[in-house]
Amino acid sequence: MRKYVPVAILIFVVYIVFSGSLSPYDIVIGSLIAIAGSILASKYLIKDESKALSIRRFFNLVSYAFYYLTVAEFKAHWTVIRIILSKDMPVKPAIVRVPYKASNSYTIVASANSITNTPGTVVVDIEPQRSLYYVHWIYAVGLDPETTYKEILEPFERRLSKVFE
Repeated sequence: MRKYVPVAILIFVVYIVFSGSLSPYDIVIGSLIAIAGSILASKYLIKDESKALSIRRFFNLVSYAFYYLTVAEFKAHWTVIRIILSKDMPVKPAIVRVPYKASNSYTIVASANSITNTPGTVVVDIEPQRSLYYVHWIYAVGLDPETTYKEILEPFERRLSKVFE
């Protein structure tokens, strides 16, 4: 039962946000969709039931979302805006290797998505045998793995590992 609740809550919240309504009709339909979706998806999404309703993980997720939607996005957008508005388009594009330390598949995928959804970087390949992302970086400040990890991945992976691992 524990593994169904977080998925149902997530589906319900997404339904309510996208419907934009708290009418009785939407609450009932959202609840039914959330229950059905949770029954269908929980066996694929929840591996460890003991982690499913962790309050600590929830607050770590909120902290990550706040960081990502404010700090990370602002910095990335600001860098791209500076490049676009400058007269000489100072880009230093490169495909760089970014080593990752995460072992949980959710952390690995969420980190790759965070990199890709941040302007100026996109994950073009993942090499799980060597624990590497290959990332196209619009303004590569360094090519060595230590620099690429620190500049591109470290803030995401550190926060996401508290959520998923």
